[in-house]
Amino acid sequence: MRHAKVALLLSSMLVASACSYLPSLQFPGVYKIDIQQGNIITQEMVDQLRPGMTKRQVTFVMGTPLVRDPFNQDRWDYVYSYQPGGGVRGQERITMYFENDLLVNFTGDFRPGEGTTADSAPAAEDTPAAGTTPAASNS
Repeated sequence: MRHAKVALLLSSMLVASACSYLPSLQFPGVYKIDIQQGNIITQEMVDQLRPGMTKRQVTFVMGTPLVRDPFNQDRWDYVYSYQPGGGVRGQERITMYFENDLLVNFTGDFRPGEGTTADSAPAAEDTPAAGTTPAASNS
């Protein structure tokens, strides 16, 4: 009888530990929530950005930046990460650069909208997405 109890205890421990090592074994009907963090960034928001905008105007369009570099007040980072319940985590980001409190350019995962620059070619990651100086704007 004692061996049966030990065997039952060991088998229950194995079953319990197998659940933590095999993520494909899930309890049916368990709901996993979507996790969203940071600033929601949309293409419509990015389309409104123009070189020469003040920091206040950028804040009105994009919201308060998630990260303000304490050593460089002229760089703002907007980051948005999301993970659908039980799915793969995704992330979008955009970085704004200012000179004399005016938007000079931005880089990141979004393409500038029509009219943002003279040539609206897609922006590669970590390349300027808007003009290089406020004077370069055709506004």
